[in-house]
Amino acid sequence: MRITILALFTLSLFISACENKNELNMVVGTYTDGDSKGMYSYTFNQETGKATALSEIEVSNPSYLTFSENGNFIYSVSENVGDEATANAFSFDKKSGQMKLINRQKTQGDHPCHIATDGKNVVVANYTGGSFTTYKIEKDGSLSPATSFNNFKENRIGPDTVRQSSSHIHCAVFAPDNKHLFVTDLGADRIYRYKINHKRIATEKPAFTTIAPGSGPRHFTFAPDGKHAYLINELSGTIVSYLYHQDLLEPLQTVRADSVGGRGSADIHISPDGKYLYASNRLQSDGIAIFSINPESGKLAKVGYQLIGIHPRNFIITPNGKFLLVACRDSNVIQVYLRDLNTGLLTDTKQDIALSKPVCIQFASSN
Repeated sequence: MRITILALFTLSLFISACENKNELNMVVGTYTDGDSKGMYSYTFNQETGKATALSEIEVSNPSYLTFSENGNFIYSVSENVGDEATANAFSFDKKSGQMKLINRQKTQGDHPCHIATDGKNVVVANYTGGSFTTYKIEKDGSLSPATSFNNFKENRIGPDTVRQSSSHIHCAVFAPDNKHLFVTDLGADRIYRYKINHKRIATEKPAFTTIAPGSGPRHFTFAPDGKHAYLINELSGTIVSYLYHQDLLEPLQTVRADSVGGRGSADIHISPDGKYLYASNRLQSDGIAIFSINPESGKLAKVGYQLIGIHPRNFIITPNGKFLLVACRDSNVIQVYLRDLNTGLLTDTKQDIALSKPVCIQFASSN
């Protein structure tokens, strides 16, 4: 009898641990020119696809955010101009979902639209500012005053006379080996490469990779293998595959994510198992393009296209790969899709999360 009770107790602990592992902390950033207040926290069950609202905090236009590695802090932009253009640091309570502002720092560039961290530094891409700003993370999670400001006003500009009339820095991504920071310039059709030495980002003139004129490089991501990288181009609607080798990006292939000329391609992510790549398109035939990834060459093959809500921007895949969540800004909803782990295709679960103008979704680490 004692063994049976012990076995049941052990089983209950195991079940509880599994349930806790499946409950993810999720925070969503929004545009606040509608009914949204700012950032919203949820739990999201990555086995059932159900979201439960927890908390909210008022912050202006937190259009992109990221968690610290341990999930105890959140860093967001406020996509504004002048003194209202800021990088913001928040504490985050994983149990309650409560968020509290620690401090904010000016970005020195207008319309900050992307923020990233390597655990020591925070980097903000300033879209209309044509620049990026770096900060140090202090011991209490706050942001130091800017440690560098990198402006690209003098660069060669791409041929689109509207969206490439000047440099537009759209994202900054740390390489998996932490040796480099890659920065995309939508206005100049370039990806800049900065060295990271002794956990500091070098500010000397960077090397760069040139993209086909008129492409408009937007978001950039690395595959789980750390050897391949992928760029989504907003204007041309193409995806460029690269081999990341000896600190360089070697182009391998260019495929089309946007086949209707919507000129609004947005985000790009790879499934946790590295088998599938997804890219969002806006403005026409709003949806997600789906590609399989060759495990040896890293090259892409299109396998499908999922029509979704209006104006999809950022999207995210759960750590277990089971669900893909997409922020549909103009539908005022986050749609939850079930992923077929074998084919990569998506099925709408009809478990929408209603929210005014959602634009960024992030999960906290379970560490």
